Amino acid sequence: MRAVLYDGFGATPRVAEVPEPSPGEHGAVIRVHATGVCGSDWHGWMGHDPDITSLPHVPGHELAGVVEAVGPAVTRWRGGERVTVPFVCACGTCATCARGDGQVCERQTQPGFTHWGSWAELVRVDHADVNLVALPGDLDFVSAAALGCRVATAYRALVQVGRVAAGERVAVHGCGGVGLAAVLVARAAGARVAAFDPDPAARALAASLGAEEGGDGPFDLSLDAAGHPAALDAAVRSLRRRGRHVQ
Repeated sequence: MRAVLYDGFGATPRVAEVPEPSPGEHGAVIRVHATGVCGSDWHGWMGHDPDITSLPHVPGHELAGVVEAVGPAVTRWRGGERVTVPFVCACGTCATCARGDGQVCERQTQPGFTHWGSWAELVRVDHADVNLVALPGDLDFVSAAALGCRVATAYRALVQVGRVAAGERVAVHGCGGVGLAAVLVARAAGARVAAFDPDPAARALAASLGAEEGGDGPFDLSLDAAGHPAALDAAVRSLRRRGRHVQ
């Protein structure tokens, strides 16, 4: 199969013919129809991720496609299904997964980090029964490829952890992929959203999705999607008393 890989950290990626993956006992092989480029891919390419221990390496974890093959222990999938996957692929059997916290599974795997990823015609996904997510018929592959990482991250941050409610004021600091997804999630929940970013173009893009540019607190809920000390400080200081912050 063809894949995009790099031979060294920071080296220019290249297209090459590489061996096809096998699903393993509990896994599946997905024929990739769409794949994204994430900030995490940049960190991996720069050598910042300890999971990438051997080179050459094929990155990519934001993907959607069709199940090509499954392992003998897989029961929910047979092949031909349209699917996407979460950023963190959980094992489904450890104590952390049993508590419903598969996103921090101790035995997690991640295409593009723990093994070769989706910048290829085919990619392996471990523990397919736990991690593959079926796509509805009206959802295209490109849109689906954006859901498992940035949109799922924003959704859990605001809805499940932040408990956003209709009518609340939400401050989103950082208007990259996760921040822009957070604007959409908060708006869909009926909240008013103020977006903060040092880049005017990023703020304009957030505004096009329904965010107010800047604005004063106090806010009911804040989200730091930038990971910068200044953003964290501003986000926390903007909260009302008993406000909630998600980092």
